[in-house]
Amino acid sequence: MSFAFHPMLTWYSTRIGHFIGEIMNYYSDNKEWIWLFKNAIDWDKVMPLYYPKFPTEDEMKNPEEVKNFLEEMLTATGEWCAESVAGRAEEMDRIGAGTIENGRTIPSQALSAFYQEAKELEAFGANAPKEYGGLELPMSSGMIFMAQLSKACISSCMQISFYGSIIDMLDRFASKELKDKYIPEIIAGNVSGSMCLTEPDCGSDLGSINASASPQTDGTYLINGTKIFITNGGGGLGLVLARIDGAPEGLKGISMFLVDQSEKEAERGRPNFMVTKNEDKLGLHGTFTTEVLYEDSIAHLIGEPNTGFTQMLHLMNEARIATAMQSFGGLEASIEYAKQYASERKAFGKPISELPLMKRNLEDYQTEVDAIRALLVDTSSHYDIYQKLHLKKCHSGDLNAEEKELYEYAWMWTRKRTPLVKFYATEAFTHLSTKAIQVLGGYGYMKDYPVEKLHRDSFGPLLYEGTSQIQSLMAMKDLIKYAMKDPGSFITNVFSKHPGLGLISGSNEWDKEYKSVHYRFKKKLIGLLFNNLKPEGNKLFDAKEWANVDEERVSSLMIHAEGLCAALSYMETLRVLCEHADKDESRSDLFYRYKR
Repeated sequence: MSFAFHPMLTWYSTRIGHFIGEIMNYYSDNKEWIWLFKNAIDWDKVMPLYYPKFPTEDEMKNPEEVKNFLEEMLTATGEWCAESVAGRAEEMDRIGAGTIENGRTIPSQALSAFYQEAKELEAFGANAPKEYGGLELPMSSGMIFMAQLSKACISSCMQISFYGSIIDMLDRFASKELKDKYIPEIIAGNVSGSMCLTEPDCGSDLGSINASASPQTDGTYLINGTKIFITNGGGGLGLVLARIDGAPEGLKGISMFLVDQSEKEAERGRPNFMVTKNEDKLGLHGTFTTEVLYEDSIAHLIGEPNTGFTQMLHLMNEARIATAMQSFGGLEASIEYAKQYASERKAFGKPISELPLMKRNLEDYQTEVDAIRALLVDTSSHYDIYQKLHLKKCHSGDLNAEEKELYEYAWMWTRKRTPLVKFYATEAFTHLSTKAIQVLGGYGYMKDYPVEKLHRDSFGPLLYEGTSQIQSLMAMKDLIKYAMKDPGSFITNVFSKHPGLGLISGSNEWDKEYKSVHYRFKKKLIGLLFNNLKPEGNKLFDAKEWANVDEERVSSLMIHAEGLCAALSYMETLRVLCEHADKDESRSDLFYRYKR
């Protein structure tokens, strides 16, 4: 199908005249999203990976035409989310995702209506491969779409995300037979999936998984075990982590399997796996969070045996960045509603938004919203490059020298940022949705207003895909490895930039400001490492001394992990805002506001 005739654009064109001035558009009505789309995504690197030559097979003549099309798509999805998806968010929260009947999930009327619209608009295949009927659009635009959906209804975003993520995992790691069979069905909206990791006695410690997989003579496996807290567990497909009989203990013995709930259902007289419970949650009522029971469930191995954890790491990177985008959508909705309310609510003869303390608070909240948005788009750009080149490695097994360099660079930023954005965005959502409730006062506590729902929903992203504590430990672990690998360079690099040496320079004032702040941060960081790891004074530059630090000293450092993760998040955000100001001087205002 030509891009020009995509159902989403047709839908939008028939409604644009009717909705102008009546319903907000989550993309075109927000100048921050527009600037970031045009300037924060590294199109010079992203575009050739998706469109290696022009004109494209879809008759796009140049990169600008592609970007214009992507903006039209985001404008269309911005309208759909603001109109239809947001319009049923309250109902989704009130009546829930649906019911369980005979081991299957039955979507509610509201969730079914959402799925039907997404199916008609062909939203499931936006980032899917063209060879299977998808549009294969850049992941960067897909991440922005996730923020739009979450701003309207986080539950809806969670449910739809298990179409694209399952497609991506199958495309990377599954056999051609499984890809040919299932990817077109997922794109068509006929089936979706779930990621089945957590067990009753196994949460973050995946190495203790007990689900077993027994090989059969026909090449399939029979899985036995229970998975809990599985989002969209009744979608039809499950990517399940289990241990093949006789496999090594721990992470090295985990394999990944595809389980189709309908496989041989007629012969067995029951579904291939049973959904046994839908959790009653604090928030995210519009999502299925299920317990899934596997009893001799027929399964197909994905990739090689005992490589399941490595495969899952790829999904975790995407899922954690996507969760940050989900949180941001809710965060943006919370603060926008609070600002709107404050501008209309009067006290002491004026809108409360004009009262000095409230005015300052609202400005601070908006600054953090705008800064986090910038960090997330920049991170999505790096991830987009990494995942596209990783996909090429999975398909062809090799990259040329230029691609390898780009791949390693994009992976470095993806690895560094993933725990930070997940930590920062989810923590900020819970914190600032609390502030939004306080702006409304007593009304914020009432279900007549949306901010209490947003606050309840905020705790889901805070917990799934790794808690803030897990993200903090990941960030700390990476930092210690970096410092221990070459302590001499790590230390010298900091103190060679002491302000007193006159070496902090930049092309502009905000660049100098950033480098000064960064120096002070690194100096404090080295102090923290020294005080806890306590390497011998005459061996500060000896990598062997750092490598032999005992577990007790490392543990003493770990208690600071959350504070350090927060600090790293703030520094990365300031770095991004500085780079944006270098591109456009008008962005320096946000840099200075965030720095303060």
